[in-house]
Amino acid sequence: MRFFQKTPIINTCGLFAGKWCSYAAGPDLAHDQREEDGGALTFDTPPLEANLEMMGAAELELELAADRPVAMVAVRLSDVAPDDKATRVTYGLLNLTHRESHEAPTPLEPGRRYRVRVQLNDVAQVFPRGHRLRLSLSTSYWPLAWPPPERVRLTVFDRGSALHLPVRPPRDEDDHLPPFAEPEAAPSIATTRLEPGHHNWYVYRDLAEDLSTLEVVNDNGRIRLEDSGIEVATRAVETYRSRDDDFDSIQGRTLWERSLKRGDWEVRTVTRTVLTSTAGEFRLHATLDAYEGERRVHCRSWDLAIPRRLV
Repeated sequence: MRFFQKTPIINTCGLFAGKWCSYAAGPDLAHDQREEDGGALTFDTPPLEANLEMMGAAELELELAADRPVAMVAVRLSDVAPDDKATRVTYGLLNLTHRESHEAPTPLEPGRRYRVRVQLNDVAQVFPRGHRLRLSLSTSYWPLAWPPPERVRLTVFDRGSALHLPVRPPRDEDDHLPPFAEPEAAPSIATTRLEPGHHNWYVYRDLAEDLSTLEVVNDNGRIRLEDSGIEVATRAVETYRSRDDDFDSIQGRTLWERSLKRGDWEVRTVTRTVLTSTAGEFRLHATLDAYEGERRVHCRSWDLAIPRRLV
């Protein structure tokens, strides 16, 4: 049996994926995956008859074919509650030109069947009785991963595919495990908050222009280190944008501002980075400005073209 999966609209599948390396700071984590699943091929198990414990790395064995020489597959494993809310448990990404080797990638032959293995991130998880497991496949996962240079259609052959789960059977000694001790940490230094911080993720959709934007704000505000009197401020804004199925519209921007201040003395740096791409290359433009007080004392800019080599 074959399942056909068209490329999801690249400006929607992945907007709710969370941060690559989350610090569990609220919206850094993956959001309800039901909207993501609208741009993916999904497979659900029946409701579990008993708790299922998993510890380690799940692995998906796939038999597939692509219609382009460069393609990727994003694999998500979710816990679907009885009310249908979907929580992502783990995921894995594979640039299919790396199917045999990361050191020597090779293009795909359109239409040819390949057998690939996608390892998902290690995790320890209990799926409760009555919940379902959902496997979701997509051909992009923007902005967690940069999309392929053009639209891709994958054909998945289910009879040659299998999901391998690192199931941990229940053990008698589980009932006698000691509780965790109190956490240990070095003593914190004395600080005073001078300006509040702000941390959030925003998704904007311009339906007239078919433009989607993800904005990540990480503003730590301003604090004073009481032992030295130094004031520290850090603010970052990340912006990821794409237009419908226009693969040349992909853009990532970052703005970072950092400052140190004590009395009348203050230094500040501002960096801006913009990454875009075409089918043949990545374009990186960046600027760095450094200030002492209101006077700019250093500036530098970069404008680089980086060939896309099977990415």
